[in-house]
Amino acid sequence: MSKNEGAVLAVVVATGISSVVTQLLTIREFLAQFQGNEFVIALIFFNWLILGGIGTLLSRVITKRSFGGTWRPTVNRLAWLSLILAALTPLQILAIRFFKNFFFTHGVSVGFYPTLAYSFSLIMPYGLLLGFVLPYSLYVIRNETPDYPGARLYITDNLGDVVGGALFSFVLVFLLSPLKAVFAANLPLLIAAWRLFPARQRLQPGVICGLGFTLVLLAAGIYWERASLKPQTGKSAYYNESRYGRITVHQDHEQFTLFVDGSPLFSNQNIVRAEEAIHYPMAQLSANARPQRILLISAQAGMLTQLQKYHPQQADYVELDPEVARIQFHYGLLQKIPGLNIIHQDGRAYLSQQAHSRSGHKPLYDAIIINLPEPETFQMNRFFTDRFFQLAKRHLAPDGIVSFSMSGFDNYLAEPQRQKISSLYNTAAAYFKHILLLPGQEIIFLCRNQPLNTDIPELLEQKGITTEYIRSYYYGNLTTDRIQYLNGLIDPDTPVNRDLSPYLMRLMFSQWFAKFGTSPVSFIIALAVLLTFYLMRISKEEFVLFTTGAMTMGSEILVIFAFQIFFGYIYFQIGIIVTLFLSGLLPGAWIGDRLKRQGQFVLVLTDILLILFLGIFIVAVLFGGDRLPPAAFLGFGFMTALVCGCQFPAALCLRGDDNPAASRAFSADLLGAAMGALCVSAVLIPYLGLVWTTVVLISIKIVSLTVIGSKSWIK
Repeated sequence: MSKNEGAVLAVVVATGISSVVTQLLTIREFLAQFQGNEFVIALIFFNWLILGGIGTLLSRVITKRSFGGTWRPTVNRLAWLSLILAALTPLQILAIRFFKNFFFTHGVSVGFYPTLAYSFSLIMPYGLLLGFVLPYSLYVIRNETPDYPGARLYITDNLGDVVGGALFSFVLVFLLSPLKAVFAANLPLLIAAWRLFPARQRLQPGVICGLGFTLVLLAAGIYWERASLKPQTGKSAYYNESRYGRITVHQDHEQFTLFVDGSPLFSNQNIVRAEEAIHYPMAQLSANARPQRILLISAQAGMLTQLQKYHPQQADYVELDPEVARIQFHYGLLQKIPGLNIIHQDGRAYLSQQAHSRSGHKPLYDAIIINLPEPETFQMNRFFTDRFFQLAKRHLAPDGIVSFSMSGFDNYLAEPQRQKISSLYNTAAAYFKHILLLPGQEIIFLCRNQPLNTDIPELLEQKGITTEYIRSYYYGNLTTDRIQYLNGLIDPDTPVNRDLSPYLMRLMFSQWFAKFGTSPVSFIIALAVLLTFYLMRISKEEFVLFTTGAMTMGSEILVIFAFQIFFGYIYFQIGIIVTLFLSGLLPGAWIGDRLKRQGQFVLVLTDILLILFLGIFIVAVLFGGDRLPPAAFLGFGFMTALVCGCQFPAALCLRGDDNPAASRAFSADLLGAAMGALCVSAVLIPYLGLVWTTVVLISIKIVSLTVIGSKSWIK
């Protein structure tokens, strides 16, 4: 072991810990700023990996072309770079919060290109430096040990990544707010960087000032935590980071509004929404019988009070995040009623669990009232697919009813919105004989196997139910002509919305561009040109690593979206999934390092295994879906990452493992991962679904397998 090898490896491990925690916090921060949109995850991964790949290439260019030895790799420079990296972390998180309302109008949705540019700009300083530091660390060691294996540094970096992912997923996310977590995750890096300085320099004023300045920046982040979340109007009455999202309550005079991930969910002064959501479906039930069981999948202000007018024997209120439910009751948005049963679980997972209960008994509900945002994310879309309506029907009493809502309708319905409600109508129609759409503040869908009555005030009068909005305004707003017109707009040829082929997400993605008069075509063309130029300049081993990076990240995105579709919200699971993939890469790299002398055989075998795993994934989602345990998807992710990890040492050995080969290999892996993240999440899954996306990944690996066996390749 060289004199400084241990200290450099300690910095590499500490950098891995810090960088993974920072990456996960950055993803969660952007999710909170952009209303939980999963496409943001793709853009963050893409930007993060692209910048890392560019930084890796820059490290070789700068050190190779150093002027008079100015940038010759040394332990001192690596220590200072590490301190700068730690200092950038709190600045990045605060910048994401502060600059959002500076660059974008408050409360206005943001298009694809502004989101891409905004995230790229804020991540760029940290991402470039992070990509620069890893190969630079290798060069520092090779100054003393020229034949030091690059695979060993890759394994060490993976070790730090795994520790960082585990620390975040199982400790920090439960105990600390984001900027406190940043402080904790960077302490090992500060210590490792300080130890990297030669002993005679550690107490010099410059080093102490640099260390102290970084520590002050990290502490200042904690101080500015609450201030960085101050609302534009009113004041912040409550703030908490639950494991499912960021929860804030804004107070403006007497009005309290609950925000989750930056999106306003519920207000205590929306009587219209409460009456429409409860009375439109409940009025359809028999007037001669007391409702037995009612299921509310989420609820907002006033709903339980309105529901109590029917005196149900039991009301099951399902809310994924216990903190959301607690805050609603604490601030008076909801009031507890007799027979209320609060269930802290994902609504769809609850129905699925009840349907597959070992006891064989599943609860039957007189009404299932879904009070969720529109299906603009995969998390929400899963409550509006064929599989969900099938689950809902199985839990309904013979004359039961399901209701949900979409955004409002006045006198004109734009074509994308018409396609959305048509898809929902056609999806629900496969399970319910009668479906009625009622226009209003929101379009209310009523789904039932018994006939539906449009005269809601008359039905309520028969039941002796008094209301404010419906009694006074229903006949004026919901005329027979408007109801018939809205229901007549349904297009029977619009595709249904399925778990594995999410038509509504395809619409949403297209609308995202159409809303701002843009198109993804120019971005795709530019990316394709740059990618073609890059692929023409790399060796076949680097091409294999490029496809493996795309495969690793594509599979990670597949698992993330499968979790989102089948099991619930990804805000918490994202850390576990990323950690699991990193955990697979570590033993894979170790095995690959032991077998690297058989490089050609290793690359062929691992490509075959990856194709096999993807085939198993297709069979699993087609025939299992949400009936499979989460461990099945996590197991697929771990094994895929393990096999992918084997390829890096083998490919690096085939390329010669010198400095240029190491930096190019690191870069190929990162750039491939960036392309895999973007293409799978932003193009393939929305337009092709999970199954055909997996087929595309299989095709990429078949090409890789062909290239491995070829005798020539463009260099």
